[in-house]
Amino acid sequence: MAEASRVLQTTLIPSFHPQHRSPIFQSLPLNFRRNPIQCTVSTSNSTKATVPQKIPWGCESDSLENASALQKWLTDSGLPPQKMALQKVEVGERGLVALKNIRKGEKLLFVPPSLFITADSEWTCGEAGKVLKQNGVPDWPFLATYLISEASSLESSRWSNYISALPRQPYSLLYWTREELDRYLEASQIRQRAIERVTNVVGTYNDLRLRIFSKYPALFPEEVFNIETFKWSFGILFSRLVRLPSLGGKVALVPWADMLNHSCEVDAFLDYDKSSQGVVFSTDVSYEPGEQVFISYGKKSNGELLLSYGFVPREGTNPRDSVELSLSISKSDKCYKEKLEALRKHGLSASQCYPIQVTGWPLELMAYAYLAVSPPSMSGQFEEMAAAASNKSTTKKDLRYSEIEEEALQFILDSCEVSISKYNKFLQASGSMDLDVTSPKQLNRRLFLKQLAVDLSTSERRILFRAQYILRRRLRDMRRGELRALTIFNGFRKFFK
Repeated sequence: MAEASRVLQTTLIPSFHPQHRSPIFQSLPLNFRRNPIQCTVSTSNSTKATVPQKIPWGCESDSLENASALQKWLTDSGLPPQKMALQKVEVGERGLVALKNIRKGEKLLFVPPSLFITADSEWTCGEAGKVLKQNGVPDWPFLATYLISEASSLESSRWSNYISALPRQPYSLLYWTREELDRYLEASQIRQRAIERVTNVVGTYNDLRLRIFSKYPALFPEEVFNIETFKWSFGILFSRLVRLPSLGGKVALVPWADMLNHSCEVDAFLDYDKSSQGVVFSTDVSYEPGEQVFISYGKKSNGELLLSYGFVPREGTNPRDSVELSLSISKSDKCYKEKLEALRKHGLSASQCYPIQVTGWPLELMAYAYLAVSPPSMSGQFEEMAAAASNKSTTKKDLRYSEIEEEALQFILDSCEVSISKYNKFLQASGSMDLDVTSPKQLNRRLFLKQLAVDLSTSERRILFRAQYILRRRLRDMRRGELRALTIFNGFRKFFK
C-alpha cells in the first residue's frame, strides 16, 4: 500500500507542538532557522469535511501509467542500471521487483545526490523559494511548499516525471475525516495522534497563508496553495521523507528509493554511502527474479504504520508492534494536586500514554502506576516516582515499592481492561456498522477504512490481552504468596499458644 524510503522516527510535525513520548515514539528533531513560523491554529469543523477533492497532479496509487517515464527520466538523470523494476505487486500495489538474482548483503539503488529533493533544491520559481528562506520557514513546511510549487509548474519543473508518478492521494490518516477517525478509531490512541497531526498540518498551512501567502498572492495563489494541496504534500513527506544518518541526519525525498515497500521481516534501511556516493541499502535476505524487494520503515507499531503510511500488517507479523495504554491520576485522589505538581515538573500530565508490547511494558509505566496508587504517607517519594515516569529523567528508573506493588499492578490491569472493553465494543459493532453512503466509490473507500480499523483494533487488543494475562498471573502469585505467609504465621501462633 504505502511506498517506501521513510523518515524512521517521525510522529507529528517536528518542533511545532513538542510532547512527551516514550522512547518508542521519538519525534524527529529539526533545527529552526531564525524567526521560525509557529503553529498556532487548531483544527475546526473544516477537518470534518467530506472526502478531499482530487489533486490535479500525480496518479492513482496502483497506477503504472507514469512508471516508464519515471524510469527513463531517472536513467537519463544519472541513475545507474538497476536490478529492480517498478511493477504492480500484491503487497503495496506498486513496488520494486527483482529482475535478477540478488544476494544477501548486496548493495542496491545507488541514487546520486543530484536526484535528492532537499531544502537546498533549486526552485523553478526562484522568487518563491527566496521569500520562504527570508521568512525562516522550517524544513518540513518549506519542503511541503516546494513540492506544491514544483507540481504546479508542470513540465517546466525538472521533477515533473517524479511528481507525475506520486500518488494523487497518499495513504495517510490525514485523509480520514474527523467523523471517520471518531467512528473507526474510537478505541485506539492512534486516533488522538491522527487528530494532532491534522491539527499541525492545518495550523501550519494557516500560518503560512497568514504570514506569507496572503502577502505574495502572485507567487502563492490560493487556487494552488490551499489546505487540500498541503494535505497532499505533507502526506508525501510523512510517507516518503527519509533521514540520512551518514549526511548528518539530513532529510530528503529520494526518487526511486521511495518506491520500496515495507516488510516486518527485514531490517534493511536506506542511507547515504560515501564510497559509492549515493543512497543505498544492503539486503539482509536474498531475492529471486520476480520477487518483491523490501526495506524496513523503522521499528514502528501497527498504529504508527497506519498513521503515516495507511496500512496495517497482518496480526502477529510485526515484532515491534505496541499499543498505547492510557493511564490517569484520579481527581478524587487525596494527593491529586501534589502528584500533578510532581508530574508537571518533569513534563508530564495527569493523563499519560505508555507503549505496551507483547514482551512487556516500559519502566516509566510502572513508575507512573506507583505514583497513581501511592498513599499520602509516601508523599516524600512523589518527586522520585514522577522523575522515573519521565523518559527525560537521568534518575535511576527501575524503582520498586514492595508495599504498593500489588496496588500498582492492579491499577495497570484495571486500565488494560477498560481499554479492552473499548476494543470489544468496536469490534462487536463493526460487523453491523452502517456505512451510510450512496456512491459505490465512497462505499468502497469506507469499507477499506473500516477494514484497516478492524485490523488495527484486533492487533492492539491482542497485545492488551497478553498484558492482561501477565498481570493477572502476577497478582495471583503475589496473593497466593501472601496467603501462604499468613497461613504459616497463623500456624506458628497456634503452636506457641
